[in-house]
Amino acid sequence: MNSLLFANSPAPAAPAPAAPAAPAVTAAPAAQAGEVQPADADAPAGAPAQQGGGFGMFVPMLLIFAIFYFMMIKPQQRKEKERRKMIQELRAGAKVVFAGGFIGTIVEAKEKTFKIEIAGDVVVEVARASVQGLAAEEAPEAK
Repeated sequence: MNSLLFANSPAPAAPAPAAPAAPAVTAAPAAQAGEVQPADADAPAGAPAQQGGGFGMFVPMLLIFAIFYFMMIKPQQRKEKERRKMIQELRAGAKVVFAGGFIGTIVEAKEKTFKIEIAGDVVVEVARASVQGLAAEEAPEAK
């Protein structure tokens, strides 16, 4: 059946002639004793000269890291250290704000948790790490 399909098709075209071979590249002549060759003797005529090593890229990266460290990381570490110190110093009777938004008074301080009173007789136990800070005391309303 395939022979019927191709019976009326034109004959295949002759293969294209092969491209001429590229000229052989010869090595540059070796330098004679006492003769100095330029550093970019092997580079093409229009190519720019190579820069020295990867150290030029390393210095800007170090500067960017130093800026990030002193502008973002170090202040955050300082704030976290102050927060941990504040949590360690909390005692019963302190009014605090927790991560979930609860505001309550510490009734009992344990090693890893606080028991806080958030309403009349509602006492809950929360992890020390959930303390965000001291609650701002509300000023009494002036009449």
